[in-house]
Amino acid sequence: MKAVVTTGNGGYDKLEYRDVAVPKPGPGEVLLQVLAAGVNNTEINTRLGWYSAAVTASTAATAVTEEQHAVAKADGGWNAATPFPFIQGTDCCGLVAAVGDGVDARIIGGRALVRPCMRPAGFGSMENIWMGSDFDGAFAQFVKVPATEVFKVDCEWSDAELGSIPCAYGTAETCCTAPVCRAANTCWWRALPVASALPPCNWRSGAAQR
Repeated sequence: MKAVVTTGNGGYDKLEYRDVAVPKPGPGEVLLQVLAAGVNNTEINTRLGWYSAAVTASTAATAVTEEQHAVAKADGGWNAATPFPFIQGTDCCGLVAAVGDGVDARIIGGRALVRPCMRPAGFGSMENIWMGSDFDGAFAQFVKVPATEVFKVDCEWSDAELGSIPCAYGTAETCCTAPVCRAANTCWWRALPVASALPPCNWRSGAAQR
């Protein structure tokens, strides 16, 4: 299959379009044919190593530095070292192409979204791994993911529209549930213009919240 492979921290020269093997789903896994993959800001940040504790500049400033002199960062990914070379792509709308042992084969052929932030120890734990940052993502013709993170979609939205949802929706959901605004506070969400249209949030107005 064709894929865009990220070979290390740095500029656009670290992206290679090449042939790679089609992944094979193991027990409890699903193989998706990628119909649409959103380009999220985290794709840029991961390639730059922007999540590293050593980085203190903005994404834009870091991009300029990395283009001129790329520096590998052991802690530049979401959790720790990014597994270069690997395939990025956090947002994915796909068609179920195959399933591994223990997965209901009746889902084959269905359109689905992937939850990119995965909790291997369950939602009682803050431990998480991210598709496209900690393991291969959707910038390829096929991607392999845990069946528990695949959700059937039956709607009139286009593949491209659906492919823009997963990471942005999670950002918007956090905006709805995590912040606590009190009287005399002004709360700002940088992701709000795009993300607020996705989940059914009830944005309250008034002096206490703006």
